[in-house]
Amino acid sequence: MVSEFVVSSGKPEDFPSDRLPEIAFLGRSNVGKSSLINALTGRRGLAFTSSTPGRTQTINFYRISGAFYFVDLPGYGYARAPVSAVLEWKSLIESYLQKRDTLKLSCLILDSRRGWMQKDLDLKRWLEYHGRPYLVIATKFDKLNRAEQERGLRAVRQEGVEPLPFSATTGRGVREIWQAITKTLQPR
Repeated sequence: MVSEFVVSSGKPEDFPSDRLPEIAFLGRSNVGKSSLINALTGRRGLAFTSSTPGRTQTINFYRISGAFYFVDLPGYGYARAPVSAVLEWKSLIESYLQKRDTLKLSCLILDSRRGWMQKDLDLKRWLEYHGRPYLVIATKFDKLNRAEQERGLRAVRQEGVEPLPFSATTGRGVREIWQAITKTLQPR
């Protein structure tokens, strides 16, 4: 699989215009979006990872095998930035999610140690209201013991979704996430 960084954009007019399908990755800051993208593509360092929350401040597009894009959106819930910048990111994200007709699937990413937080629930309800298909991925699964894993999955399921557990460290969940993405891109 060939994966390549294409563009980092802060304006819709700079988004790719080739009409390839897009899979978006959404979640709180420091939830592991970039690590997930790197694990799925098998390319360390394709998406920039940082221990400092709020580093992704633009929408990053990665072309996968020349056939579709992974789209890394800025994290929400944490940013050391002026309020005006945070409002611009929020507007950019909402515009992308609402108007991008090439968006085929949103991957709503939760930290399995934290579960649902209000902003996650708000995003989930927004996606449902606008009829946007989504997949819930519970990251950092390896950081929990067996009992914590079960408790965490139960808590996520209370919102009526079946999460896919994922670990960037062990690779758990990569195959299942790819299956869900492939099913979306090649509906029967």
